[in-house]
Amino acid sequence: MRPQDILLPTADGLCCKPGTFHIDPVRPVERAVITHGHSDHARAGHGAVLATQETLDMMRLRYGENFAGSTQAIRYGEEIRLGDVRVRFHPAGHVLGSAQIAVTCKDTCIVASGDYKDAPDPTCTPFELVPCDVFITEATFGLPVFRHGDAAGEVRKLLASVALFPERAHLVGAYSLGKAQRVIALLRQAGYDAPIYLHGAMEKITEYYQSRGIDLGELKPVLGVKKAALAGTITLAPPSATSDLWTRRFPDPVTAFASGWMRVRARARQRGIELPLVISDHADWDGLTATIAATGASEIWVTHGQEDALVHWCKSQGLRAQPLDLVGYGDEEESETPLQDEAEA
Repeated sequence: MRPQDILLPTADGLCCKPGTFHIDPVRPVERAVITHGHSDHARAGHGAVLATQETLDMMRLRYGENFAGSTQAIRYGEEIRLGDVRVRFHPAGHVLGSAQIAVTCKDTCIVASGDYKDAPDPTCTPFELVPCDVFITEATFGLPVFRHGDAAGEVRKLLASVALFPERAHLVGAYSLGKAQRVIALLRQAGYDAPIYLHGAMEKITEYYQSRGIDLGELKPVLGVKKAALAGTITLAPPSATSDLWTRRFPDPVTAFASGWMRVRARARQRGIELPLVISDHADWDGLTATIAATGASEIWVTHGQEDALVHWCKSQGLRAQPLDLVGYGDEEESETPLQDEAEA
């Protein structure tokens, strides 16, 4: 069976006709299979949703109990049949509950990886390599310039700045789902045991991570804390909050931003970031190319990101490759819709 007879890009997203479902659809559909909880992949309004328990829980936190007509949780490694295809979920290493979706029809296996990273992350199950015939890869950082390096080293930069400027508050912009919790966990691994403060938009999701057994140490809401008491502290907040009037509650804040985009210094300057931290929850160029080669797939489909460069690299390796040109997906740091309580924080 031809791969395009199994999965086909449509205006609604990636459609599996023999399975009668869409993967990460951008519009409401009858049956959706969701890779992870970020808002550009997990939308409300579908008739039925299949995802990991953590992803379903994230969607409930963000959209309310009635975000879909019905839901079904699936575990990593569990296989179910949908229509004429078999579906199996595998860890993607992106955020808590994130999954690659292996779709098998007859003797052809296609893996839709969603967003993924092969770097260590103490807050989620590590990426699992899945051999396949066709691999669908993201390309958020699909240019050779993007080599993220060691996230622990970036956290040491943050702690060095805290030690150097004890009279200033450090305000770290980080996406509320995944990035914030990873930064906190990395701070704890580096030996930082002081309370870490949270913007209101971070609280519910971070509490959920803790409920799933992720040890993040002592966390406190920043709301109501006196300005002087925040000297020498670290606060995590959505990226949008680090550039608005909300920052006035901090004493002479050092503004940091944890993102793979901080590799581009012009972006950091444009956003007024004093302390750029290159910490990404996406695979960098080396991670993308190494993963593609290791899957053994002879055909690569590239989506949302720097598609052309990665397609060119694949073809230079003798692989069949094409861009999917799916619309509606973006970098989550840019597309985040904050939780309701952000304005109160």
